[in-house]
Amino acid sequence: MSDPNPARATDKDDKRTLLQRLVEYLHPRPETTDELIATLAEAEDNEVIHTDSRVMLERVLQMAEMTAADVLVPVTRIDTLDIDADREELIGQVVRTAHSRFPVVQGARDNIIGILLAKDLLKLQRAPELSLRTLVRPALFVPENKDLQALLREFRATRNHMAIVVDEFGRIAGLVTFEDVIEQIVGEIEDEFDTEDEPEGDIFALADDSWRVSGDTPIERVQESFHCDLGAASAESGLDTIGGLIAHEIGHMPRRGESLVLGGLRFTVLHNRGGAVRWFKVTSAPAGTDADAPPA
Repeated sequence: MSDPNPARATDKDDKRTLLQRLVEYLHPRPETTDELIATLAEAEDNEVIHTDSRVMLERVLQMAEMTAADVLVPVTRIDTLDIDADREELIGQVVRTAHSRFPVVQGARDNIIGILLAKDLLKLQRAPELSLRTLVRPALFVPENKDLQALLREFRATRNHMAIVVDEFGRIAGLVTFEDVIEQIVGEIEDEFDTEDEPEGDIFALADDSWRVSGDTPIERVQESFHCDLGAASAESGLDTIGGLIAHEIGHMPRRGESLVLGGLRFTVLHNRGGAVRWFKVTSAPAGTDADAPPA
């Protein structure tokens, strides 16, 4: 008579040695994420895996519990392009914000009709008669409760690098990029706006007699480099970096394009990332310019 449970392994089919069974009894296999993370930490202590490998594996496990809502850029911080705007204005905005992809809107800010790649604007230079609408690509819309692993698979399957996140009511909640998801595994990915943490690598002279200054630059270094006095403002704020000082003086986290005159210099936000200012464009302000005057 045949075995009614052929799939059930018998002692005869079990290839484990007595020692292996004893080890598994004394050290049972992890059954939860926390137990698995503890096992990875033990493997690192025993030099079975490197610290970097352990960190990445932990991030992969933690990412399984994350959704698009956890990493999205809020809708209030999205840089969009208006399909009805003047072409020169659009090109200027692309150059100023330095993104490679933009949600394209028509009329209302939350009426996103597609995605425009900055490189596609070059086609307008060679063919001015070309309609901008022909360059707009379909947007990928995802719910804010979509888990990141599923989103990563969708990015790869559709070859998209940006998704528009909508809430349960169908309203635009923000956007998330392929890079945002990957950074949950490998950590922050530096781009052309980022530099190594070197004391001399945070202030750069530009061709138009302006400067590019990192938001993490110490206030003292800014004062020494530009021979300006930010003493009163910096002393009152108790902050160390120029990004923190400018945010304190403005009264909120500065947005891209926003500017402030301080110590005879105009600080204009050039690039934001992760909720903080990464780069300012710094120019000399005319004598007598008001501290809170709008940019010229």
